[in-house]
Amino acid sequence: MSAPILQGERRAYARLSPRAAGWLGFYALILAAWIAVALMARGLPGADIGDVPAEFWAALCASAAEATPLALWAMWAIMALAMMLPTFVPALRTFTDLSATGATTGAGVLALVLGYVTVWLGASILGAAAQWALARNGMLTPAGASLSPWLTAALLFGAGAYQFSAFKAACLAKCRMPLTFFMSHWRPGAPAALSMGLRLGALCLGCCWALMALGFIGGTMNLIWMGAATLFMTLEKLPEIGRWLTRPAGWALIAAGGFATLRALQLL
Repeated sequence: MSAPILQGERRAYARLSPRAAGWLGFYALILAAWIAVALMARGLPGADIGDVPAEFWAALCASAAEATPLALWAMWAIMALAMMLPTFVPALRTFTDLSATGATTGAGVLALVLGYVTVWLGASILGAAAQWALARNGMLTPAGASLSPWLTAALLFGAGAYQFSAFKAACLAKCRMPLTFFMSHWRPGAPAALSMGLRLGALCLGCCWALMALGFIGGTMNLIWMGAATLFMTLEKLPEIGRWLTRPAGWALIAAGGFATLRALQLL
């Protein structure tokens, strides 16, 4: 192979490597979050990651009624990162495509992700507070699953009805068209990217909070539920697939809520 061709390949590799490294780092963060969730779900506090002490994992695996507020928030934060970062891929890919044209920089990409993550870290406070309150009132198992048939029915009815709400539809429409979102809110610089990341995080929260709350039915650390919910929320944000999912899922959840109500009334 001639020297000019080799030099051209090296230049192409150099141009691509920062973007590729960024995507590797992003997926590594998702993988690390899922590994942490799996350790908590399997109750393996002795399995350390890096320099994190075993006592930290033991605290995260404790019952919500016994866990410290910080440990409970950390559990929700890890769960939110594991579940919601994959749903952010279409928007992030669109933004990195714009960065490839010179419209933004690597610092802008990092700022966008930081803004998105910040919203979900904040939302984790609400999730942890809800789990703590429900657990203190004897409505949850130590694994975070509902012990109350009325709570189960309310969560199912609420999530099902929310699938038909105008607010969810508005949030979902923007999440499904990230390019349109960026064209409407675009300003150069990392601070503007941070602001757009915060907006996207808020839109995503508006789309998905009711579905996330369903974790109180199957258990907040139930890997099967988490995997299914992550897949559904990811597909729901894809325009060609998601429009076939939202309303049928709403009807299915309402039907499940009716079934749970009948069980609460001891009619089944």
